[in-house]
Amino acid sequence: MPTDRRAIRQFYDRIVGPYDRLAGGPVVRRWRIDVVDALELHSGDVVVEMGCGTGANFPLLRERVGREGRVVGVDLSPGMLDRARRRIDRAGWRNVDLFVGDARDPPIEADVDAILGTFVVGMFDDPAAIVNEWCGLFGGEGRIGLLDATLSDRPAGRPLNLGFRAFTRLSAPSSRGDLTSPAVTLARRVREAHDRVVERSSDSESGRRALGLVRQSSGQVE
Repeated sequence: MPTDRRAIRQFYDRIVGPYDRLAGGPVVRRWRIDVVDALELHSGDVVVEMGCGTGANFPLLRERVGREGRVVGVDLSPGMLDRARRRIDRAGWRNVDLFVGDARDPPIEADVDAILGTFVVGMFDDPAAIVNEWCGLFGGEGRIGLLDATLSDRPAGRPLNLGFRAFTRLSAPSSRGDLTSPAVTLARRVREAHDRVVERSSDSESGRRALGLVRQSSGQVE
């Protein structure tokens, strides 16, 4: 059954504060730095972050594209974007723009150089198709990077899957009529999205970290 967009928006509007604190934690920040580095951004580039949340990646993206570039954040939750706007205003950035919109149908028309999605593809019913749509936003070639939590596929990480399953069951927005374990659904969606990045990229890199609980994929789309 399709994911309930209204439920997603309301859920993330409610958890803005805790989400922002977790998103900026030191361990998660290290992962964010790595996936942003994989985008190989240059001064003057235009980068779009799908499901930007409270803007935890904005300082990293803004640093790399410089004043000449542009950072665009898209998110379904007005509450998340309010917090992101405060982050932008405090920093005095003039080249970071926000759009309220669904990353499945982003309100982006201009050609972009890079696309980033962190902890977002698990919200999509057909994540591989969404990755294809994102790749269509490149004027010619461009880089895409994904970072997501998932079920571990490693023996050492499998005991941690119990905690991950409990966390996703408590924290996942509801899906209409979906009786499948949220962790299993999320893992499938993450796999499909990251596999599509690998398929679409000429120099793809995809790997696991945190005992297999986190997957990062990136590559050049031509």
